[in-house]
Amino acid sequence: MNNIEIRQANKKDAKSIALLGRTTFSETFAHYFRYEQDLLDYLEATFSIDKIENSIAKPTNRYWVTIVNGIPAGYAKLKLNSKSEFILNGPVCQLQKIYILKDFLSMRIGGGLQHHLLEESKQLGFKDIWLSVLKENTRAINFYDKSGFIEIGEHNFQIGREIFHFFVMKKNLQTIEEKP
Repeated sequence: MNNIEIRQANKKDAKSIALLGRTTFSETFAHYFRYEQDLLDYLEATFSIDKIENSIAKPTNRYWVTIVNGIPAGYAKLKLNSKSEFILNGPVCQLQKIYILKDFLSMRIGGGLQHHLLEESKQLGFKDIWLSVLKENTRAINFYDKSGFIEIGEHNFQIGREIFHFFVMKKNLQTIEEKP
């Protein structure tokens, strides 16, 4: 039986989150990059230990990590008070990341991470939560569809020479039932 722990992350988790971020991003998106250096530059800029430490320290960010049998297997990031051009009424927050190592995807720990950040979002009084998901990432789109997120818009994002196309999805937090 697997021992699965989900907990809020702290500065001591920055190294694990940086490695998880680099690895999971590469596992999921590397094949979309025509130029390896663009990917490497993005990984360094986005998942450096210093950047993650600074991000964890910000009061507008919340991180969770999942540990399976003592091994960091995934993480999630929530950004508080993060407006979207597609949601006019607030307050809103953003689910920025749920990244799980491929070897652990079958354990469905992404749902546990999502549950924690949705509960915190609701408890903090946010009306809606939104996210961006790559249009080609059908696995993620299906995951969010099953969780009650709906598509509300589209946008593009450029990394190096690549332009990526995203759906913007949202979920009304008032529809989340309270625990008994």
